[in-house]
Amino acid sequence: MTREPGPQDKDWIVRLLTERWGGTKVVAHGEIFDLLDLPALVVDPERGLATYRIQGNEAELMSLDAVHSGQGVGTALIEALADQLRRQGLSELWVMTTNDNLDALRFYQRRGFELRRVRPGAVDEARRLKPSIPRIADNRIPIRDELDLRLQLL
Repeated sequence: MTREPGPQDKDWIVRLLTERWGGTKVVAHGEIFDLLDLPALVVDPERGLATYRIQGNEAELMSLDAVHSGQGVGTALIEALADQLRRQGLSELWVMTTNDNLDALRFYQRRGFELRRVRPGAVDEARRLKPSIPRIADNRIPIRDELDLRLQLL
């Protein structure tokens, strides 16, 4: 079941974000965002979380985490969020990932997202705001660039 989180979810959300993102704050587009301050959807029981922000007629997916991959939780969150945004009349959902994140690139493209923009060197800039961002991914690819993918909603 996908729903908006309540106060009872805060502790596990903080734990999940700390485990997956190194804390509740992320850097994107040269800005720091506290994911706890953003609207979100969760999958019960404590199976997944998506955070997002709305800007004008578009929304940006800020984080997407399935506790266990391969069980459809990420897909359920994307579909629920897209449906909700369509009902609100928003035209696009976009997400930013990094050049090393091959799993994310595969996941989003299989769900209809299209690559729209590459910002070379953007992660190097983001490290100035969040020095804990690693330089090399677990797959040994240097983490350098931000990539934007968009899903047309309407």
